[in-house]
Amino acid sequence: MALDKVTSQHVADRAGVSQSAVSRVFTPGASASAKTIAKVKEAAAELGYRPNMMARAMITGKSRIIGLVVAYLDNQFYPAALEHLSNALQAKGYHILVFTAGNDQSQITQVIEELLDYQVDGIITASVGMSSNLTKRCFDAGIPVVMFNRAQDGADVGSVTSANVAGGRSIAEFLVSCGHTRIAHISGWEGSSTGRDRLQGFTEGLAGAGQTPFAIVDGMYDREVAAKAARDFMMQEVAPDAIFVGNDHMAFAVMDTLRYDLGLRIPDDIAIVGYDDVPLAAWAAYNLTTVRQPLNRMVEATVDMLLAQIDEGEMAPRRVEFSGPLIQRGTTLTPKGTTT
Repeated sequence: MALDKVTSQHVADRAGVSQSAVSRVFTPGASASAKTIAKVKEAAAELGYRPNMMARAMITGKSRIIGLVVAYLDNQFYPAALEHLSNALQAKGYHILVFTAGNDQSQITQVIEELLDYQVDGIITASVGMSSNLTKRCFDAGIPVVMFNRAQDGADVGSVTSANVAGGRSIAEFLVSCGHTRIAHISGWEGSSTGRDRLQGFTEGLAGAGQTPFAIVDGMYDREVAAKAARDFMMQEVAPDAIFVGNDHMAFAVMDTLRYDLGLRIPDDIAIVGYDDVPLAAWAAYNLTTVRQPLNRMVEATVDMLLAQIDEGEMAPRRVEFSGPLIQRGTTLTPKGTTT
């Protein structure tokens, strides 16, 4: 059947059902009998029909598109998070529109405005800060926002993170238990809640053991900055005997610098601990001790929180945290008093 444009009415006529039945078959979450679904999809395939998502959005007021704003993708944690978020949203009948933005508020504002122009149903920001003015702009437009792996003081917006303070504390306590007394920290960007919270937990954990940090440098979540910090640490007359690095992405750069530039042995000369437990951390080349972010639970909570706001109109912000275990691998020694 040659048609310039196949419509849902053509499909309905071919399948012998109503136009509303065709609409239900192609609407995620709508109900239709198995027999109706089979007839409609067979007719649609024969005619080459594709539902007009833009027209449906105009009718329903829902685009079924979620905007996802990511700070950067060279950190392995975010491609994995992006894949999980995309799969979880697609399972609920949504699609994602991905934008990248740094931590410059003017750039973030531009991206959010573009997403509002696309009439997305909701927005997820992954390690991207949101000013209170920007969250109000989204609130006034009726577009819910959930922050993933980042919280924002003073911003009226929901967030889902790992328990970063507890994670930083567990790392400090672990390194002390291994016998280290000169423990340095290359933190995540201190302008981010994750960087600040991990630093807070780390200093609290050391204080509980009667220690203070050997040194603290803001690694800016940047490989080159972290590598330079590690090099500077080890050039001192008295060097640290352990370094907690604010995420795995930086920790890999630190390890490469210590091993290949400075000829040091890990963990014999110096111990390294990261944070995130990205897939590369388990590779034999790094075998990194790190705190695991519970990605599956974080993604599930993020999607549930956002869709509840979309479906129920409940915009009250909630902050959700999930604790993650410390995964001991080959970049640290065995804690004293334990046997292998």
